[in-house]
Amino acid sequence: MPVDHRLELHPLLPALLEEGLITPDMAQRLATLPASDTQHPLEHIAALGPCLETLTQWLARHTGQAYLRIDPLKIDVATVVPLMSHAFAQRHAILAVAVDAQSVTIASAQPHVTAWEAGLAQVLKRSIKRVVANPQDIQRCIAEFYRLAKSVSGADLKMAAPGHFDLLNLGSGDQEPDANDAHIVNIVDWLLQYAFGQRASDIHVEPCRDQGRVRFRIDGLLHDVYQFPSQVTVAVVSRLKSLGRMNVAEKRKPQDGRVKTKSPAGAEVELRLSTLPTAFGEKLVMRIFDPQVLLKDFDQLGLPTEDQRRWHTMVRQTSGIILVTGPTGSGKTSTLYTTLKQLATREVNLCTVEDPIEMVEPAFNQMQVQSNIDLTFASGIRALLRQDPDIIMIGEIRDRETAEMAIQAALTGHLVLSTLHTNDAPSAISRLQELGIAHYLIKATLIGVMAQRLVRLLCPHCKRVADERYEAVGCAQCRDSGYRGRAGVYEIMVMDETLKALITPGADVQALRRAALKQGMCSLRIAGLRKVNAGLTTLAEVLRVTPGDSDTNPLLVEP
Repeated sequence: MPVDHRLELHPLLPALLEEGLITPDMAQRLATLPASDTQHPLEHIAALGPCLETLTQWLARHTGQAYLRIDPLKIDVATVVPLMSHAFAQRHAILAVAVDAQSVTIASAQPHVTAWEAGLAQVLKRSIKRVVANPQDIQRCIAEFYRLAKSVSGADLKMAAPGHFDLLNLGSGDQEPDANDAHIVNIVDWLLQYAFGQRASDIHVEPCRDQGRVRFRIDGLLHDVYQFPSQVTVAVVSRLKSLGRMNVAEKRKPQDGRVKTKSPAGAEVELRLSTLPTAFGEKLVMRIFDPQVLLKDFDQLGLPTEDQRRWHTMVRQTSGIILVTGPTGSGKTSTLYTTLKQLATREVNLCTVEDPIEMVEPAFNQMQVQSNIDLTFASGIRALLRQDPDIIMIGEIRDRETAEMAIQAALTGHLVLSTLHTNDAPSAISRLQELGIAHYLIKATLIGVMAQRLVRLLCPHCKRVADERYEAVGCAQCRDSGYRGRAGVYEIMVMDETLKALITPGADVQALRRAALKQGMCSLRIAGLRKVNAGLTTLAEVLRVTPGDSDTNPLLVEP
């Protein structure tokens, strides 16, 4: 093909047919289509079934250029957008995706068009590296990146104008950043919709010395997303605080709030907001709660059949305490809400006391701790006990008074579910003793403990076998991470007479663990290795998130 020749549909068909990417029938149908100036030829072909990303990879090979799958999370948008104007990027359908001191990498879906290269290289004083990328990704990113950059620039200029507000003296300035400015509204809307699209569970807006940054937590790991000027960061935080019905003027102490919004698919999503004063201003974190969590069953959470049987045996008791343990972000809330949803029949009164209420669920009565009016976990439980409850869920047992009230509720004939922060199930016994609970009260009330962690699941579209196990590869579906989604691994210790006999003052946790394993408890590490054997995750991921077993070889995988 001659230089500066735009791709056309019909000349591509023989090569695609030869590669087996289209069938003779598809080629015949495509041959009858008229040429289009508005749609890329690969998009025409993809409309008949072939994957557009696969076609783009073929085009890169066919033309001898490098292929790039555009991942917005890996592009420093604030740095690459100023390299060319929106009009220039749109006219040539090109996108800057990376830049260093010597070169700038440009994504294009027209590998034979080079007219723009020399002028751009001269203006930027850098060489041009070309990559072939999905034409739809290029167009979408051009629209999103430049719209966001325009809003950030507009907000920054407006707030930097004389008399707007004193950035260096935010605490005492008379004027606050305008949280309702159209630019700030656009930025916040983009931030939320982008987070939903990237499957983020948390959004972090963090002020730094010279600028602010945004990070998303996706499948348990944080990713840098964007950097805002300091003034814009302040205004974004103010906008989100306003949406969460928080005190916008109060910057000296932490606050909590909630926001309800809709995902791009139209589903209602609830956000929990939390602010924290830091050296450079207020940091804000939003936890995104998927309403689908309440609809998940234990199979979807990753609980094996045998563990489900053990768990259901525990929660069918009419009185006693059941504990779920694990660090923050290990899925305890999902497990408890799924359990409560099943227990909350019309015949029982199910009440919760939480800090804060994670997800609002009409099937049971929820109460939020409010320490400013002395409504603590302990006083909340005391109030609930006068409400004729059958089942009580306590968000967390974190002090002696709460633990004592939970024990009291269990002793008086109520089923109590709660959480503790311990590394494994047997350690819950020593934790209760550290809180001041007598060993005989633990014996009398504890039904069982479930410890859990979340492991990232291998992407089903790209995982491959290597050395008799599956390994992470990376593709468009998983944004090149090799993982997509998470599932729980669980360790369930059901109390029986043998285990109760080991609950003594200063109980030996290792002796409890050995006895529980003999009783049939599957450790977190072994539960994870079973998922490795099933091809659901990798050994590296299991070793990353689970504590080692002192009585087993950590690299042992059951046959």
